[in-house]
Amino acid sequence: MTALDSSYRFPVRVLHWAMALLILAMIATGFAMVQEELPQSVRNTLFIFHKNTGILAFSLVLLRLILRLVFTPPPLPDTVSPVQQKAAAASHALLYVLMFAMPVLGYIRVKAGGFPIESLDAWGVPVIVPRSDDLANTAKFAHFVGAIAISAVVALHLSAAIFHALVLKDGVFARMWFGKSRA
Repeated sequence: MTALDSSYRFPVRVLHWAMALLILAMIATGFAMVQEELPQSVRNTLFIFHKNTGILAFSLVLLRLILRLVFTPPPLPDTVSPVQQKAAAASHALLYVLMFAMPVLGYIRVKAGGFPIESLDAWGVPVIVPRSDDLANTAKFAHFVGAIAISAVVALHLSAAIFHALVLKDGVFARMWFGKSRA
């Protein structure tokens, strides 16, 4: 195949861009909320936003995984080398692992640390991890490492998308954008 004649399905594209915005917001607030020079009221607001948006992101990643199973992604064009195709598959797999793991690690860190997650608490969702400073600290460290990793993978993904859109103009970016895919 030398031309792309198909795009991702509309619900998949909407979910992709919604998740992209959420993840970028989560990365920004996650790094900002730990800055001790910020007023505590700002930090508290960022923590609340981050925790509760993490619950939304987790829900959407579950939906995204279901859609990924239901709607097979369109194939990459033949102009994308096998090495690039393998790199794309690996980066997408890593993104899915991180999109799933980050909210789970965040949940463990917060609940094991004895802190609230306001939306879950308001819904009466029971806590499923024990209160443990050791567990909270381990999850906190893993969440931080995951934040660095997802930031790097998102930057790589964004760079590849921009490269395909502006330099190669091969239709790869257009498959996920709104509008008709083109060669």
